[in-house]
Amino acid sequence: MPMFKSFYYALGFLTRLPVPDMESLPSEREQGDSVLFYPLVGLVIGLVLTATAYLLNTVEPLLTAAILLAIWVAITGGLHIDGLADVADAWVGGQGDRERTLAIMKDPTCGPIAVAGVVVLLILKLAGLHAILTDAHWTVLLLVPIIGRGALIASFLYIPYVRVDGLGAVLANNLSRPAAKKVLLILILCCFLIWSWNAVWIVAGCSFIFYLIRSSVLKRINGQTGDVAGTICELIETTALILAAIVL
Repeated sequence: MPMFKSFYYALGFLTRLPVPDMESLPSEREQGDSVLFYPLVGLVIGLVLTATAYLLNTVEPLLTAAILLAIWVAITGGLHIDGLADVADAWVGGQGDRERTLAIMKDPTCGPIAVAGVVVLLILKLAGLHAILTDAHWTVLLLVPIIGRGALIASFLYIPYVRVDGLGAVLANNLSRPAAKKVLLILILCCFLIWSWNAVWIVAGCSFIFYLIRSSVLKRINGQTGDVAGTICELIETTALILAAIVL
């Protein structure tokens, strides 16, 4: 069925988890529809993290947090972290020039700014995981990966894609915008259902970070690339994790 094909495509693209073999590649429309399943992929990741934390509930929280972080990175194959590293390099090395910034993002090598950015991100995630494990806020492990992948939907909705020949262009051009907006609304409602009014701070904080990133990329390169989308996922995910650790 096309629906399952789109989901498997999303799961195979965003994670390193095994997916059933497909007899043929998804059509462009099915690839666009796969974006709608990104939060469901986040749910799969969240379930893995939550189950692991439950199995390790007698282990010292800092060690459990480190194990969860390692699993988190392994499941995604560092896909979005790689994007964050490329954007960090490009934003510093690009010196405000659009073409130079885009060229650096295509460069597979990483500079010191990229390494520093990834290290800071992982430290923040480790600290956030330790805090929520100490207070036993299991729902955060479940929801944060969903929020991060929901941010990817928002990026395709509200930031134009700049590379006309990229995979992201196919996704953006074939994404059903009404359906995408409904998925985002459902995600926000789920946050309020589980976290009650504490969700206001988390949703507002993530929205503010998204606004800052959107403004920056529109000013610098007039839109987004796959690396920018990955950066958005990582930064929104980390923001949600830290805010949840603070307000819950």
